[in-house]
Amino acid sequence: MSCSKLPQLRDREDIVLRVENLLVTFEVGDKQIQAVSEVSFDVARGETLGLVGESGCGKSTVGRAIMQLPPPVGGRVLFDDQDLTELKGEQLRQTRTGLQMIFQDPISSLNPRRKVKEIIAEGLQIWKHADQAARVDEVMEAVGLDPETAGDRRPHQFSGGQCQRICIARSLALDPQVLICDEPVSALDVSVQAQILNLLEDMKQRYQLTMIFVAHNLAVVKNISDRVAVMYLGKLCEIGETNAVYSRPSHPYTRALLASIPEIDSRHDNAGGSIPLLQGELPSPASPPSGCRFRTRCPKASAICAEQEPLMRAVNAGAKDSDHFVACHFPIEPDENLTDPPSDSPEP
Repeated sequence: MSCSKLPQLRDREDIVLRVENLLVTFEVGDKQIQAVSEVSFDVARGETLGLVGESGCGKSTVGRAIMQLPPPVGGRVLFDDQDLTELKGEQLRQTRTGLQMIFQDPISSLNPRRKVKEIIAEGLQIWKHADQAARVDEVMEAVGLDPETAGDRRPHQFSGGQCQRICIARSLALDPQVLICDEPVSALDVSVQAQILNLLEDMKQRYQLTMIFVAHNLAVVKNISDRVAVMYLGKLCEIGETNAVYSRPSHPYTRALLASIPEIDSRHDNAGGSIPLLQGELPSPASPPSGCRFRTRCPKASAICAEQEPLMRAVNAGAKDSDHFVACHFPIEPDENLTDPPSDSPEP
């Protein structure tokens, strides 16, 4: 589908992380699959960027590629002006302490044979930090865990929400600049999700963190993110400030995702409304459609969508300092309805 790269990444002095034309491939049998293709974005210091899309779109792979787990096969990842893709061995290990990751499944990401204090202190021990015990106690208390009662217990003795608190404490122990959250609440009960989201917001303010928040729940992303980037089948299709993307989505895929958010109030029910929900299955990344990858499910698709891949362009090209970009041949106007049936779209 959509993006190549942003026509111009933001020219700001406070950019702490910059991803340029990221390319990640996997070998499946005799085929090479592009899980992430030419994805570009940047994150300013103290900002939270939400990365959203359907399952299988490549958003978690982007987070792991930033951490060089595994390293991307193309593109650059600039962290404080250092290209992580060019660093090797000890130099990469030292630089990467400034980035930490919270994984989706909190229980399986913790060593079941180690005590909580040992899990949190592992990074401190590797790098031989002073006052390790005091630092462990500090981050445990910060995330709402009592060091005295929880420190000597093992992960299986905690609930999913408590295990995620342990994961957050572990990620904070080395005082990182950037925290990558890979769907940190999707495996938790709804009643616990709000607690963890509030905790992440508190930790962001307390430790001056920059965050990338990966999720498929758009309602969650809206409440925690300063900007939102929407992915589809390995590519970026829209990126902009949260309020702009949610109130004025320009890509048909973004609008369809927003329309799929459940509403309790029946007055806002989309059934029979002006925005059709997505139809059909996500195409295989092993054989993506030509041109725009979203065209096989898009109500606005036409012949050019099969022939040319749309490039990222500013939504308000004439506006000063426009920070809202979309990759679509026919971006949606603010008052446009999508009730018409799809035009004749070429086969994938």
